[in-house]
Amino acid sequence: MKICIIGSGYVGLVSGACFSDLGNTVTCVDINKEIVEKLNKGIIPIYEPGLQEMVEINLKKKRLLFSTDISSSIKKSDIIFICVGTPTINNKADLKYVYNVVKSIKSNLNKYKIIVTKSTVPVSTGDKIEKILNLKKNKNKFDVVSNPEFLREGEAIRDFQYPDRVVIGTNSKKANTTMKNLYLPLIKKGSRYINTSRRSAELIKYASNAFLATKITFINEIANLCEKSHIDVQDVATGMGLDDRIGSRFLRAGPAYGGSCFPKDTRALVSTGQIFKTNLSVVKTVIRSNEKRNNLLLDRIKIIMKNKIKNKNISFLGVTFKSGTDDMRESPSLKMIPSLVKKGAFISYYEPTGQKKQFKSKNITYCENIKEACQNADLIIIHTEWNEFKQLNFKKITKKRKFKVFDMRNLYSTSEMKKNKINYFSIGR
Repeated sequence: MKICIIGSGYVGLVSGACFSDLGNTVTCVDINKEIVEKLNKGIIPIYEPGLQEMVEINLKKKRLLFSTDISSSIKKSDIIFICVGTPTINNKADLKYVYNVVKSIKSNLNKYKIIVTKSTVPVSTGDKIEKILNLKKNKNKFDVVSNPEFLREGEAIRDFQYPDRVVIGTNSKKANTTMKNLYLPLIKKGSRYINTSRRSAELIKYASNAFLATKITFINEIANLCEKSHIDVQDVATGMGLDDRIGSRFLRAGPAYGGSCFPKDTRALVSTGQIFKTNLSVVKTVIRSNEKRNNLLLDRIKIIMKNKIKNKNISFLGVTFKSGTDDMRESPSLKMIPSLVKKGAFISYYEPTGQKKQFKSKNITYCENIKEACQNADLIIIHTEWNEFKQLNFKKITKKRKFKVFDMRNLYSTSEMKKNKINYFSIGR
C-alpha cells in the first residue's frame, strides 16, 4: 500500500519505518527541511534501539522516503496517518497541528483515502476532522479512522511488530477492511485486532495511559508507607503482581512518571471529562500525587544529607525519564537538579544517550563516563535504570570515603550494600 505519514517525530518516524519494513511504500512528511535531509541520509534525530538500522535498510530498498512536499505526498497515497504533536496548553490538548494537516489534506483529496489519526487526540476529534473535510466535492472520497499508537519509548520497534492489540476506530466496512489488510502481517503473528467506534478508539488510548499512570502513582504511595512501616515495597509489589487481575507491570516504585505521554494525556483526559461534565476524580488525584513526588524525593535527599546540601557534590546517573530513550520531556531530573543547585549543590551527571545541553548552570557538569561523574561525589543518585548502572563497584568509582548512594530505582540489594559497608538508601525499603 502507498502510505503518507505526516509528522516525522517519534511516532511518525517509528511507524513509517515499521510500515515500510512490512513491504509498504511509505513517505514521511515534515516541514523541517533540515530534518528531512538528514533522514534521507539515514541520520535519525532520536535515540530508539533498532530504528537507525531499520531506516537505513528501507531507504536502500526505496520503500521509505522523507519529504517536505505535503501536497504531492497526500495525492500519491492511499492511507494518510496524522502523527503530529498534541501538546497540552492550559491542561488541554492543543490540536492546531492536527487541524493544519487536515486543511492540507482537504486541499489535496484527489481520490478515496483513509485518513488516520495516530496522534493522541481527545474524544470527538475525528468527528471534527470529518466536518472540516466534508465538502460536496469531497463526498465519498475519504473515511476518518482512529488508530491509536501504544509504543513504549525504548521498545517501540518490538511494540509495533508484536503489539498487545491493534485498535481501529471506524464504522466504515471499507476502511476497516483496508486497515485490517494493512496490519495483516502482525495479526497473523497473533496480535489481537479490535474494531470499535472512532470515539471508543480515541478514549482507549487516554484511558490506557491514565490507568498505567495510576499504577505507577499507586505503588509510589505504597512505597511511602513502606518506608514509614519498615516494609520492603518490592515484596508488596511481587505479592500484588502475582494476582492476574492486577499484573506486575508498572508496579515498580521510583521517581515521578514523566515522558511525552503520561503527563499530558492524564491532564488532557481530565479536560475531556470537564467538556462532557464528568468528574474524573481518580485521574485528578493521580496527577496531584505525581506532581508532589519530586518534592518528596528532594526532602528525602535532605534527610540523607542531614540537611547539608550546600557545597556538596551530587552525582546523577541518568537524567532521562526512563532507560532506552533520550527523551527528557517531563523527566523528574529537570526539576530535581535545578532545585539542588539552588540549595548550593554542585551537580555532575552522566547520561548514556549523551544529553549535554539540558541544564544551564555553571554548577552543573555533564560527564563522559560514570567514573568521571562520580569521582568526587558525596552522594550518588541512580535516577534512570540503564543496564550499565546495575553492577557498579561504588568504592572504585568515587574517591570519597564517606559517600552515600540513593538508588531511586531499587537496582541493588540492601543486604549486599550493608555487607559491603556502603551507606545506601533506596525507595520504599
